Amino acid sequence: MKIGLLITGHVPQQLRTVYGDYDRIFRRFLDGNDFEFRDFFVVDNHLPAGPEVADAWLITGSRHGVYEDHPWIPPLERLIRQIRDSGKPLVGICFGHQIIAQALGGTVEKYPGGWAVGRTTYDSGSDALTLNAWHQDQVIAPPPGAEVIASNDFCPFAGLRYGDTVLTYQAHPEFTTDYARDLAEIRGPTVLDDETLQRSLASLEGPNDNDAIAAKIAAFLSGAKVTA
Repeated sequence: MKIGLLITGHVPQQLRTVYGDYDRIFRRFLDGNDFEFRDFFVVDNHLPAGPEVADAWLITGSRHGVYEDHPWIPPLERLIRQIRDSGKPLVGICFGHQIIAQALGGTVEKYPGGWAVGRTTYDSGSDALTLNAWHQDQVIAPPPGAEVIASNDFCPFAGLRYGDTVLTYQAHPEFTTDYARDLAEIRGPTVLDDETLQRSLASLEGPNDNDAIAAKIAAFLSGAKVTA
């Protein structure tokens, strides 16, 4: 099964020698599912010809905002709508979560309440969901018909599902604890006050649900109907 990775950002250069870029990170995240990956570095203006190029699609995170003026954002939004209309599975993570919402009629803004960084827990129906977060932008109004599948007081629309073919998460289940710590230590001092940074670093010592979400996303990309 071919998974098209729509890569909308790059891992910081300081971390790339250890973790690789987002193509390698998502290969590790979804390892063991017999997926064949096709990489499209959308951030570098490399977009696929259309939805037919892959069997299912995943949009990664990015340091860019979906509301910024980049030449690759309008064609990516068109592709999102084409994938949605094709019925092929589509998953969005962080920036991917936001750009899918924007492309389908929702609203994304830089949240005035600040950043969500570190190990973060969301209400996910009958269960709590704990993942590593790194974002200030968030969906403030989801598109019509989107079902909320993860939320908390800081981020009410942290997980969205659109029918049986589109699934998105604001947090980063692909971020291991080590990667989340290293990213916070590199980028945190430039955007966070020291108290918030230290609190987020300390939070990473607890367990998370990365493996459970990896299995859920893999099943979704394979065409299975998954619950929240």
